[in-house]
Amino acid sequence: MDARTILADLRHGVSPTPEALGWFIRGLTDGAISDAQTGAFAMGICTTALSPEGRTALTLAMRDSGHVLRWDLGGPVVDKHSTGGVGDCVSFVVAPALAACGAFAPLLSGRGLGHTGGTLDKLEAIPGVSTQVSEDRLRAIIDAAGCAIVGATADIAPADKRLYAVRDVTSTVDSLDLITASILSKKLAAGTQTLVLDVKTGSGAFMKSPDAARALARALTDTANAAGCRTRAVISDMSQPLAPAIGNALEIEEAMKVLAGQAEGPLLEISARLGGMALADSGLAADDDEGAQKIRAAVSGGAAAEHFGRMIVAMGGPIVFAENWQRFLPEANVITEVSAGRAGYVTAIDGQALGLAAVALGGGRKVESDVIDPAVGLSRIVGLGTRVEADSALALVHAAREDAAAEAVAALRAAITISDTPAEAPALIRETLG
Repeated sequence: MDARTILADLRHGVSPTPEALGWFIRGLTDGAISDAQTGAFAMGICTTALSPEGRTALTLAMRDSGHVLRWDLGGPVVDKHSTGGVGDCVSFVVAPALAACGAFAPLLSGRGLGHTGGTLDKLEAIPGVSTQVSEDRLRAIIDAAGCAIVGATADIAPADKRLYAVRDVTSTVDSLDLITASILSKKLAAGTQTLVLDVKTGSGAFMKSPDAARALARALTDTANAAGCRTRAVISDMSQPLAPAIGNALEIEEAMKVLAGQAEGPLLEISARLGGMALADSGLAADDDEGAQKIRAAVSGGAAAEHFGRMIVAMGGPIVFAENWQRFLPEANVITEVSAGRAGYVTAIDGQALGLAAVALGGGRKVESDVIDPAVGLSRIVGLGTRVEADSALALVHAAREDAAAEAVAALRAAITISDTPAEAPALIRETLG
């Protein structure tokens, strides 16, 4: 085999064989494949779709390009992945709840991407927490808490790191085959035995249409199951923020309210649904409903909060964070209420615009070198269908400066539509696949 033959086949619409894909990824990992050839490969995959067998082969080759974790624990190893949205802080609820129910949850998570917040960035809003850990440290965190939310080490799926860097500058990020292999190679390299996926659709998601979300969910579940990892997915609504806050410390606060039993709503609902599926598929519950009940009981009884607190301590955070989290989270210098300006019903929310407003405040990165301000963002965001008066609050803006707050106020007002007639909010869970 050689790279030029594989690239020529792709250019002529011929999908590479599983053997050819494995050969190419090995060459990409050891440096035999150049950046130019890597870019041509990514563009070729965008124009010539892989077969299901080819997609699985690409995923497994990327998994095997580095170290694959092996676990010897007293329960199943489970994981959860979201395709990205706004106000999505599910991991902070579902991971410790799973640990409280007898599962082990090593979640390899990422940074912010575009308008969506990063799980690691949010966790690092807690003073002292370090999310970049060695494998030995990861195992120690799992031993202490039953769950860990950390970044992948350099030797986990290194082929994905190199391929993604090239995709990012060649406009080949949105390939269904490459997205699937990128997500699953890291999950499988983490030693995951059971995986649940939250594929989002709507204004705040990357997959704006239900059809696009369904195609991705099907590709992910089919490929993961073919690779030997029991996997199911939900397609969930992202036509409004999942939690009523966008921003790193602000979303930690919302998760802690749920773990402390102070909040119900969509965040708890989807955490129970995803966690319940994971418990059922890993043998810790008879079915999804019993699994969801166990997750809710772990939250309401305080066991999930206890596991979260142990995880934070093991990752360098405050010893009493779970008991006194309000004391430790940073606060913005400027907090401004945004009034509706007119009476009516909230009928649409541009989640992407809200996410970008939080990024502009300093809550995310415009370029890789940007330093995140953990305190800024939006909170108390009004929900779809809410009746508001002219002086009702649509949200609070948390900013470092008055001028930044004023810009966010304007962006928020433009992102929320108020009409004279009400509109029903979509169902949170649209369907389940796998």
